[in-house]
Amino acid sequence: MGRRVTTSSSNKGTSTRPPEDQEEEGKEADIQKKQPRGIMRFRCMNSTKIIVLCILCLQNSMFTILRRYSQGVLKEIYSKHEVLLVGELIKLVFSAIIIQRNLSGDSNIFSRLTYLVKKSKKMFGLAAIYGAMNILSFVALRNIGAGVFTICAQTKILTTATFSCIMLGREYSWARWRAMVSLMLGVLLFTEPIWNQVTGNRIQEGGNVIIGTMAVLTEVVLSGFASIYFEKVIKSDPEQLGIWERNFQLALGSIPVYMAFIVSNGGDEAGYFGGWSKLALVLSLLGAAGGLLVALSIKHGDSILKTLATTGAIIISSLLDYLFLGGPLTPVMCIAGSQVVIAICNYTFDATPTETKTSQQRLSPSGILSLSEYGPETQKLVAK
Repeated sequence: MGRRVTTSSSNKGTSTRPPEDQEEEGKEADIQKKQPRGIMRFRCMNSTKIIVLCILCLQNSMFTILRRYSQGVLKEIYSKHEVLLVGELIKLVFSAIIIQRNLSGDSNIFSRLTYLVKKSKKMFGLAAIYGAMNILSFVALRNIGAGVFTICAQTKILTTATFSCIMLGREYSWARWRAMVSLMLGVLLFTEPIWNQVTGNRIQEGGNVIIGTMAVLTEVVLSGFASIYFEKVIKSDPEQLGIWERNFQLALGSIPVYMAFIVSNGGDEAGYFGGWSKLALVLSLLGAAGGLLVALSIKHGDSILKTLATTGAIIISSLLDYLFLGGPLTPVMCIAGSQVVIAICNYTFDATPTETKTSQQRLSPSGILSLSEYGPETQKLVAK
């Protein structure tokens, strides 16, 4: 009599292993399915961030070193506000071209640009803030030395992070806060040749220390606010305008600000649009590219990423200054520069997710955290 084996259509092909082993195998399979997708998304996110970070950092470095070469070595006397004005005009035209290419067949570019001009109030306000920051910088440097100004200016990254917490409801990990503080201290050490000079700390004749210090601190606060405000408008504004449309609006609002500076200065030494060269035009192109890259860095990352890039540009531009223009580079600066690079990497590669209290993506329609946001074990416990 042969051994009797019972099979059914419902359990064909199933393993005869104990249920406990099958359950564990199922959990491991779920983990293997989820882990590569999460790792790939994390890597793609960071690769985009790194690319934007590097390009923006290089743009800032090239703009700084070429401007120093132009006005420090070649002694060109064009107005810096005119360079920035031409840069905004280039950005305005370029953004308009991209907007036209992205329009659907039935849309009209003139009606679209007219609509953007009518909806430019927020960007005009941001341009006014940038103009106020320029004025505050001028007031500060008229009343305090470059050393005090440099030290106070390095707190921009902390004010940006603070406004990010207040306005966007973000919660950064302690690792990222430590990276930002380490970055600030590293930049302070790197710029030690500026703020540790007797002449750099000397109060300007007829200047007021209190007024100068308050001016630079106000500029730092406005810088942090403006960065986060721009990010909030790009990412969470109800109008849902594209990044090129916002760049068009910002350039349109910045043009009157720079024109006012040019008129108030009387065109500087060379007169209106005098003393221009090919290098000045290159600087205008780099300035326009910088505005576009800032918006991209905020879109693919956040305002802290933009601040990290501009801070890292200090290191690169100083290194280029040492190699090509005979600038200073001491052992202390090398150590401090290494600390800045490490701090940027610590912030960028920190895998801790940035929590956002006000994020609607993690909320159900009733305002309660969605159960799908938790893991399977938690869902089972809640179900029980």
